Formats: sequence, C-alpha cells, structure tokens
Amino acid sequence: MIVTHQVSRLSSLNTALCKRLGIEVPIFGFSHSIDVTVALAEAGGFPVFGAAREGPDKIREDIALIRRRPGSKPFGVDLMYPKLAGDESSREEARKKLPPEHVAFAEKLRAKYSIPAPTKPNFFADQIRNQAFFKAQTEAVLDSQVDAVVTAVGLPKDVVQAAKARGKTTFALVGAARHATAACEAGIDILVAQGYDAGGHTGPVGTYTLVPQVVEAAGGLPVLAAGGVGHGRQIAAAFGFGAQGVWLGTAWLATREYGTPPVLLRKILAAKSEDTVITRAHSGKPCRVIRSKWSDEWDAEGAPKPLPMPYQHVLTGELLAAIEEHQVEPLVYEAAGQSVAWFNELTTVRAIVERLTAETRAALDEMQRTLKASP
Repeated sequence: MIVTHQVSRLSSLNTALCKRLGIEVPIFGFSHSIDVTVALAEAGGFPVFGAAREGPDKIREDIALIRRRPGSKPFGVDLMYPKLAGDESSREEARKKLPPEHVAFAEKLRAKYSIPAPTKPNFFADQIRNQAFFKAQTEAVLDSQVDAVVTAVGLPKDVVQAAKARGKTTFALVGAARHATAACEAGIDILVAQGYDAGGHTGPVGTYTLVPQVVEAAGGLPVLAAGGVGHGRQIAAAFGFGAQGVWLGTAWLATREYGTPPVLLRKILAAKSEDTVITRAHSGKPCRVIRSKWSDEWDAEGAPKPLPMPYQHVLTGELLAAIEEHQVEPLVYEAAGQSVAWFNELTTVRAIVERLTAETRAALDEMQRTLKASP
C-alpha cells in the first residue's frame, strides 16, 4: 500500500518530458558516482553520470556497470568541451610553460599545509585536458549503450550530430540566452539552463533570471532549470518559468550512495549558501566550490592569479590529488552550489527525491490557493 501511494504521488508530477524519456519524476541528477546514478534511476529520475574526469577505458567500464544495474532505465553521460589555453600532448610538456612564480606559490602551499605526496591514481595528477583526450572520451561514450549525451562548458556540433545519429538524446548546459540559440542551431534536443547559483563551472547570470530567458530562446525545446535547486518550491517555480524539470548536482554529495569522505561530508552538511565561492583556483575557469583555505590562499593579497585551463591543473593537480586522498582538512573542498543549505543531514537518493516531490506538490497546492484567494 505504501509503495503504491508513493508511486501515485510521484506520477502526479510527470511532465511531457518525463513521458518522452520514460521516467517518473522531472528530477535530473548529475553525479560522479555510479551508485548515485543507479539509485536515481531506480527512484524514478533521470541520472547523468559525470565522466569528464575519467579516461576512455574507465568511461567504458563505468557505463557498462551502470547499464547492468538499473536495466533498461535511461541515463546520460556528461562530458566537458572547454576552450583551452594550450593543447600540449603531456603534462610534462605543459609544465615547461608554467610561470616560476606559480610553481613557487604551489610549493609554498605544499609546505605550509604539510601536504604529503599522493599514492593513488587521480585524474588531476595523471591526466591533461587536451583535444585528443576529449576526442577519446567522446568516442567511448558514443560507442556505449548510454541513452543520452550531455555537453558542458562548450558545444561541439559534430559531437551533437554524432550522438543523434546513434539514437542518443542530446542535452546542453547553457549559461546565457545566446548559448541557448547556439545549442538550438547545433541540433540539441534538451537545454539545461544553469544559473550562477550552481556548483562547478558556471556563468554570471542567476538561475531566477536565466531560466525564463532560455525558455524564450529555446523555440519550444524542453528546458531544465539548474543552479541552486534544493527545495520543492524551486521546482514549482521552475514550472512557472516554463521549464519541464530540474537538474541537481550538489544534493547527492549528502547521500549515503555517494560515499563522501568524512572531512568533506562534515563541510557539506554544515555549509550554508554563503559558504560557497566562485574561484578560478580549481581549474582556471570560474567554478563554484565549498570555500576552503585552498580558495582563500589563491584569493589572498599577493597570490598569483590562477592560470587558464589546462595549466592550472598541470600546476596543482598533484596537490589536489593529495588533498583529496589524505583529506587535508583546511584545504578539502568540492564543487557545490548554493543549494547546499538544504542538504544538512546524511540521507539517501530516494529520500531526496521523495522530499522534493512532496515539497513540490505542496508548493503547487499553495500556489493554487493563493490564486483562488485573489480578488
């Protein structure tokens, strides 16, 4: 009886896009975690696995693992296509171009916080982003059984067309109305309007302002609202803006499925919206993260300006890998949006979906009462 009641409540929020994609609720979730991806699919949402930090072989392996677990339930994979300041074929080649003052600053941080060397493989320490790497990642995704391809921080038309030719649905994250127009021209199927409130790489326009602009520019294409979404009232508002669903990323850091390391988890659960900050110190591009001594040090007077992508990671990749592996508490951080304020206890993916769904229904009912009460 309980399960039937939950399913009926979930189905009541089923939008046209939900029906098109074969999902129960208009909740789309980005995560680097296989377990979160599977759990969101099983909870009725549409998961998107973040593969931008993985090499092609690992991408193939991860997609195969995901496909085996939720069966036929749909999911997507997200890749980044940023413009780069350089296109060196190796980290060693790129390191030759690092300014001496930046190298000295990184070594100063290593000594100041007693950062030990990393002992495990890590994307930041072992890989360099270049066009060959992006191409290999793309081929791995296109050759897989994934249902959708999501492009972020860039929009290569050839990737969009190749994905569509293989029967995959295409999504694009956009941060401005002009980006939406370009995405439509490239043949994108679904737009994700990601506002300034979002965690990770993000633009300067707030979600509340951005989503209606993208809906107007979308020419009838479905739009998802992203950036700072953590409550059902925001989902109800997104419907008012003309969106057909929402996209969340930060939410899943507070789930058991994600397995967030203890030091980082404490920071996530304690954080308020104002505890996030936009910094270039992570990758060289503007990125919203949980504030830490890492972002503070790079923002301090006398600190060098972060290098453009990919050189910032070439400079700091080994340090970031070590900070993550050894959980160097003052420096530990993760990409997180202003929605972090709503995720202050360890929970599950399903519980988040059910909370958001119940809050959305309540908000929509309240809106109806408010409108009926109007003279």
